[in-house]
Amino acid sequence: MNKEFFLREFMDEIWNKKNFEKIEKYVHNEYTIHLDPDDPWEGRTLSNSEFKNRMELGSFKPFPDMNFEITSAIEVRDYVAVTWNLTGTNLGKLGEFPPTIKTINTKGMTIYHFKDNLINGHTQIFDKKTVMKQLGFI
Repeated sequence: MNKEFFLREFMDEIWNKKNFEKIEKYVHNEYTIHLDPDDPWEGRTLSNSEFKNRMELGSFKPFPDMNFEITSAIEVRDYVAVTWNLTGTNLGKLGEFPPTIKTINTKGMTIYHFKDNLINGHTQIFDKKTVMKQLGFI
């Protein structure tokens, strides 16, 4: 299995095209968020329905046009590390903050974990401080 290709397809189908009905094709029913600072789900293992809920409420409600562009990828055994550019427009509440109608553009890195040829977790870091500045919160 080419995990890098699989992950790129997942990012396009699920994150960019929002084809949530395809989540089970890509995501293991035990998806663990190993590290993702400020993510309320950090340290939790999610089912497919919880994963979908996290995406809809935590990501797409505040940024319905969220889009990831993968800039590099490295596959090693059961991991694929990607760097990416994230863009989106804040059209919904972000936590307790009201929508700003401002656009974000940030970079980050995610290491996706695989089990049974499905994505079963991630370790992620990105510059959330820059996002908060771009939105005018700090």
